[in-house]
Amino acid sequence: MSKQKTLKSPAAILAETVIKGIQEKKGKEIVLLDLRKIENAICDYFIICHGDSSTQVSAIANSVDKEVKKDTGEDPWHSEGYENSEWVLIDYVDVVVHVFQKQIRDFYKLEKLWGDAEITVIPEE
Repeated sequence: MSKQKTLKSPAAILAETVIKGIQEKKGKEIVLLDLRKIENAICDYFIICHGDSSTQVSAIANSVDKEVKKDTGEDPWHSEGYENSEWVLIDYVDVVVHVFQKQIRDFYKLEKLWGDAEITVIPEE
């Protein structure tokens, strides 16, 4: 009897690449929200993290963009927030990345808004 391989979806591969980009710049408290089982969800995955300063937030977002482009060839469909780097959003359609400054993340509490999602905490390296 042969074992069937589990193939990762393009969205799951993209999410792994995003997380790698975040880890490159020491993003903090990385969480992956799996929204696939939520009816009318806007994407498959949210990835949320924060940095300690606007400089770090910008560096994390730029690292994500660079890693995704290098590994998948994809550009974001939309991005915003680079001007003040308090909350940078990078939208790859199936995967949406939120890079916050800590106080902004604490204020909006996106993880709580999507409480029905399966949440995976990514261990810090």
